[in-house]
Amino acid sequence: MRLKNKVVLITGSYTGIGKAIAQMVVKEGGKVILNGLDHELGMELVKELGTENALAITIDITTPDAPSLLIKKALEAYKKIDVLINNAATIASSNLETTDSTFLKNILEVNTIAPLAIIRAATEELSKSGGCVLNIGSINAWGGEPDLLAYSISKGALMTLTRNLGDSLFREKGVRVNQINPGWVLTDNEKNIKSQQGMKDDWYKELPSIFAPSKRLFKPEEIAAAACLLISDDCGPLSAQIFDWEQFPMIGRNLPKTWNGSHN
Repeated sequence: MRLKNKVVLITGSYTGIGKAIAQMVVKEGGKVILNGLDHELGMELVKELGTENALAITIDITTPDAPSLLIKKALEAYKKIDVLINNAATIASSNLETTDSTFLKNILEVNTIAPLAIIRAATEELSKSGGCVLNIGSINAWGGEPDLLAYSISKGALMTLTRNLGDSLFREKGVRVNQINPGWVLTDNEKNIKSQQGMKDDWYKELPSIFAPSKRLFKPEEIAAAACLLISDDCGPLSAQIFDWEQFPMIGRNLPKTWNGSHN
């Protein structure tokens, strides 16, 4: 078990990718500090993983005292922190016309500013344990879809944060910082969103190859497997790297001649 005795703090881990990561961390021998907004879901996951392996802290990560509280509770429960995974995020459609300053600030608060604040709060303990940070970004960080302007800006900023701290924090404090940019992942939330948009329940079974050459989306468990590799000691001194977890190239892609649309 490559994460045996590792203590891993995962924001946004009551559902989706964060939940899948938490499940795999425990499977690999680690302990998890869970975080989210729906306390009932958090308690259900703690019950599943075992109270000896998991602790749930229900708090909005944008509140001023959230970073220090997360670290305090983790230390009270497990005496150390080996890994911080910044997974919590908010996504909302917006374009140039609908992205005003207030809207953008709200997105940045969750997706960029809060992760930075939690890294700041965790640095001392991560340095003691020779630990690492893993940020969960998005392929939209490279430019983004037309209707994901604010979200794409926030993930682009997170990517620069990762590269900057992955160099300076590793050299100064011995803390590795890396990032995964997932492509399209079939989470329960994604299913619900598409259902609310009027799509049929099995929409993901008939995907155009332009979106998914494999004819399917990524599973949360596949992103979790990547995350567990990157936070393990198997990676050695790997730091300041961005991993695009996608099934087609983000730059220089050869679009089919019959394709005239965009990924909305």
